[in-house]
Amino acid sequence: MIRYKHSHALVVLYKIVMKSMSIETLDVSPSSKPRHVVNAKGETMKVPDLWMLLEPGDAALSRRIKKDGPTWTMREKKGRRLFSQGIWAPAERIAELRAELEQERLNPSYQKKLDAARNRREKEQVAYATDFESAVLHYLSFAPAYDTLAARMAKQIADHATPVGSGTVARTKRISIEQRAEAATIAWMRHQTTAYDDMVIPRIKGQRREVRKQLAMRSKQLLNDYRNGAIRPQNCPLVAALTTK
Repeated sequence: MIRYKHSHALVVLYKIVMKSMSIETLDVSPSSKPRHVVNAKGETMKVPDLWMLLEPGDAALSRRIKKDGPTWTMREKKGRRLFSQGIWAPAERIAELRAELEQERLNPSYQKKLDAARNRREKEQVAYATDFESAVLHYLSFAPAYDTLAARMAKQIADHATPVGSGTVARTKRISIEQRAEAATIAWMRHQTTAYDDMVIPRIKGQRREVRKQLAMRSKQLLNDYRNGAIRPQNCPLVAALTTK
């Protein structure tokens, strides 16, 4: 107990010191220089001496560390996606909060709480996947003769786009579910009914965007043909893509 009080006092003292130094919570990226990071302005910054890097993997501890005081969240961009590389924070604070969390996890009620939250998320995911599939089906609006084809297509798109962590447009909340359904459909068709994946696109700014735009126009025309019943399924790349699954 004496040891805990001593550690807690050090944490409190360190927080006061950090506050006086005006250290802010930042989003940073890795630097090639040890114990240095790069801020949003592109400036290289030295990590405070008494800080350590909390590796990614423990979401609960990461949330508590961020909530408790100043942190530097380190992310690295690969392509269009950002990947977590951990959180820089005072070593004493990480140790203290980790110990508190480990004690909580020994309590049976903690596991019950986790199980309840997991079950809730699973139910929400199933509900969202169902809603998204319905939104895709509504966007397709094929002529009645192609109802079976539309239903199969909607399911494949939803199965691909809705899983948590898929990184697809279906997981964003910035646009409506109707807009997500349309974007996910066009993206699926780009990969399944065109030669996009095998194209060699010049590394010219805007070229890939232009290619996608042209392919999207072709995909939308194909969808319109199905809506109007003006299609020959036996020669259709959409039918070919669905029958190979």
